[in-house]
Amino acid sequence: MFQNAQITTEIPDIDQLNFLKIHKNYLWILLFNSAIVWIVIFIAYYFLIDHKYAEIYPKFSNYDYIILAIIVIIYNVILIAGFSRRKYALREKDISYSSGILIEKLTTVPFARVQHLEVDQKPISRLFKLASIQIFTAGESNDDLKINGIPKKEALKIKEYITNFINE
Repeated sequence: MFQNAQITTEIPDIDQLNFLKIHKNYLWILLFNSAIVWIVIFIAYYFLIDHKYAEIYPKFSNYDYIILAIIVIIYNVILIAGFSRRKYALREKDISYSSGILIEKLTTVPFARVQHLEVDQKPISRLFKLASIQIFTAGESNDDLKINGIPKKEALKIKEYITNFINE
Protein backbone atom coordinates (compact mmCIF):
# COMPACT_ATOMS: atom_id res chain seq x y z
CA MET A 1 0.00 0.00 0.00
CA PHE A 2 1.34 3.42 -1.00
CA GLN A 3 1.90 5.93 1.80
CA ASN A 4 2.95 9.53 1.55
CA ALA A 5 2.68 11.05 5.02
CA GLN A 6 3.31 14.74 5.51
CA ILE A 7 6.64 15.60 7.10
CA THR A 8 7.23 18.32 9.62
CA THR A 9 8.61 21.65 8.44
CA GLU A 10 10.21 22.46 11.76
CA ILE A 11 13.76 22.50 10.53
CA PRO A 12 16.39 24.83 11.96
CA ASP A 13 16.40 28.30 10.44
CA ILE A 14 19.64 29.17 8.65
CA ASP A 15 19.39 32.73 10.00
CA GLN A 16 19.89 31.34 13.50
CA LEU A 17 23.44 30.31 12.70
CA ASN A 18 26.15 32.10 14.62
CA PHE A 19 28.09 33.45 11.68
CA LEU A 20 31.66 34.59 12.26
CA LYS A 21 32.88 37.62 10.36
CA ILE A 22 35.95 37.58 8.18
CA HIS A 23 38.95 39.15 9.95
CA LYS A 24 38.94 42.94 9.56
CA ASN A 25 42.55 43.00 8.31
CA TYR A 26 41.42 41.15 5.19
CA LEU A 27 39.71 44.37 4.09
CA TRP A 28 43.15 46.03 3.95
CA ILE A 29 44.38 43.21 1.73
CA LEU A 30 41.41 43.67 -0.60
CA LEU A 31 41.98 47.43 -0.75
CA PHE A 32 45.71 46.95 -1.38
CA ASN A 33 44.97 44.53 -4.24
CA SER A 34 42.41 46.96 -5.61
CA ALA A 35 44.92 49.81 -5.49
CA ILE A 36 47.49 47.79 -7.44
CA VAL A 37 44.96 46.88 -10.13
CA TRP A 38 43.69 50.44 -10.50
CA ILE A 39 47.21 51.91 -10.62
CA VAL A 40 48.08 49.50 -13.43
CA ILE A 41 44.87 50.49 -15.26
CA PHE A 42 45.65 54.21 -14.87
CA ILE A 43 49.23 53.74 -16.12
CA ALA A 44 48.12 51.56 -19.03
CA TYR A 45 45.44 54.08 -19.94
CA TYR A 46 47.94 56.91 -19.88
CA PHE A 47 50.48 55.19 -22.11
CA LEU A 48 48.13 53.34 -24.44
CA ILE A 49 45.34 55.86 -24.93
CA ASP A 50 45.79 59.29 -23.39
CA HIS A 51 49.44 59.77 -24.33
CA LYS A 52 48.73 58.66 -27.88
CA TYR A 53 45.53 60.64 -28.50
CA ALA A 54 46.00 63.72 -26.30
CA GLU A 55 46.87 65.87 -29.30
CA ILE A 56 43.82 64.73 -31.25
CA TYR A 57 41.31 64.95 -28.37
CA PRO A 58 42.72 67.51 -25.90
CA LYS A 59 39.33 68.40 -24.37
CA PHE A 60 38.48 64.88 -23.28
CA SER A 61 41.79 64.04 -21.69
CA ASN A 62 40.96 65.27 -18.17
CA TYR A 63 37.40 63.92 -18.23
CA ASP A 64 38.71 60.42 -18.80
CA TYR A 65 40.65 60.51 -15.54
CA ILE A 66 37.67 61.93 -13.66
CA ILE A 67 35.49 59.10 -14.96
CA LEU A 68 38.13 56.52 -14.04
CA ALA A 69 38.45 58.05 -10.56
CA ILE A 70 34.66 57.87 -10.08
CA ILE A 71 34.70 54.20 -11.13
CA VAL A 72 37.51 53.51 -8.63
CA ILE A 73 35.56 55.21 -5.83
CA ILE A 74 32.36 53.30 -6.63
CA TYR A 75 34.26 50.01 -6.85
CA ASN A 76 35.94 50.54 -3.48
CA VAL A 77 32.69 51.64 -1.80
CA ILE A 78 31.04 48.43 -3.01
CA LEU A 79 34.09 46.45 -1.85
CA ILE A 80 33.92 47.97 1.64
CA ALA A 81 30.14 47.61 1.89
CA GLY A 82 30.29 43.99 0.76
CA PHE A 83 33.07 43.12 3.16
CA SER A 84 30.82 43.34 6.21
CA ARG A 85 28.51 40.77 4.58
CA ARG A 86 31.23 38.10 4.33
CA LYS A 87 30.78 35.57 7.11
CA TYR A 88 31.01 31.87 7.78
CA ALA A 89 29.66 29.31 10.22
CA LEU A 90 30.97 25.90 11.20
CA ARG A 91 28.49 23.33 12.46
CA GLU A 92 28.85 19.68 13.43
CA LYS A 93 28.30 18.33 9.92
CA ASP A 94 28.67 21.27 7.54
CA ILE A 95 30.21 24.66 6.91
CA SER A 96 28.38 27.70 5.51
CA TYR A 97 29.64 30.88 3.88
CA SER A 98 27.55 33.94 3.16
CA SER A 99 28.43 36.99 1.06
CA GLY A 100 26.92 39.58 -1.25
CA ILE A 101 25.34 43.02 -1.14
CA LEU A 102 22.42 43.11 -3.55
CA ILE A 103 22.30 39.38 -4.09
CA GLU A 104 23.20 37.48 -0.96
CA LYS A 105 24.77 34.11 -1.66
CA LEU A 106 24.79 31.39 0.96
CA THR A 107 26.82 28.26 0.29
CA THR A 108 26.64 25.29 2.63
CA VAL A 109 28.90 22.29 2.15
CA PRO A 110 28.11 19.10 4.08
CA PHE A 111 31.25 17.33 5.23
CA ALA A 112 30.01 14.10 3.63
CA ARG A 113 30.66 15.69 0.19
CA VAL A 114 34.17 16.95 0.95
CA GLN A 115 36.99 15.35 -1.06
CA HIS A 116 39.92 17.33 0.25
CA LEU A 117 40.88 20.64 1.86
CA GLU A 118 43.63 23.17 1.36
CA VAL A 119 44.83 25.99 3.57
CA ASP A 120 46.97 28.54 1.79
CA GLN A 121 48.54 31.88 2.54
CA LYS A 122 49.39 34.52 -0.02
CA PRO A 123 52.41 36.76 0.69
CA ILE A 124 50.33 39.76 1.77
CA SER A 125 48.04 37.57 3.89
CA ARG A 126 51.11 36.21 5.64
CA LEU A 127 51.89 39.71 6.95
CA PHE A 128 48.49 39.78 8.67
CA LYS A 129 48.65 36.08 9.72
CA LEU A 130 45.56 35.35 7.63
CA ALA A 131 44.85 32.37 5.40
CA SER A 132 42.29 30.91 3.05
CA ILE A 133 40.65 27.55 3.35
CA GLN A 134 39.38 25.87 0.22
CA ILE A 135 37.00 22.96 0.46
CA PHE A 136 36.78 20.74 -2.62
CA THR A 137 33.60 18.70 -2.98
CA ALA A 138 32.73 15.48 -4.76
CA GLY A 139 30.88 17.01 -7.65
CA GLU A 140 31.13 20.01 -9.88
CA SER A 141 33.74 22.65 -9.18
CA ASN A 142 30.87 25.13 -8.68
CA ASP A 143 30.15 23.41 -5.39
CA ASP A 144 33.65 24.09 -4.03
CA LEU A 145 33.93 26.62 -1.24
CA LYS A 146 36.74 29.06 -0.53
CA ILE A 147 36.80 31.25 2.56
CA ASN A 148 39.42 34.00 2.49
CA GLY A 149 40.61 36.18 5.33
CA ILE A 150 40.43 33.97 8.38
CA PRO A 151 43.24 33.71 10.94
CA LYS A 152 45.68 30.96 9.97
CA LYS A 153 45.32 29.12 13.29
CA GLU A 154 41.55 29.07 12.87
CA ALA A 155 41.84 27.84 9.27
CA LEU A 156 44.08 24.99 10.41
CA LYS A 157 41.62 24.09 13.19
CA ILE A 158 38.74 24.02 10.70
CA LYS A 159 40.77 21.84 8.34
CA GLU A 160 41.65 19.45 11.17
CA TYR A 161 38.03 19.25 12.36
CA ILE A 162 36.68 18.51 8.88
CA THR A 163 39.48 16.01 8.16
CA ASN A 164 38.75 14.17 11.41
CA PHE A 165 35.04 14.11 10.57
CA ILE A 166 35.73 12.67 7.11
CA ASN A 167 38.11 10.01 8.44
CA GLU A 168 35.64 8.70 11.03
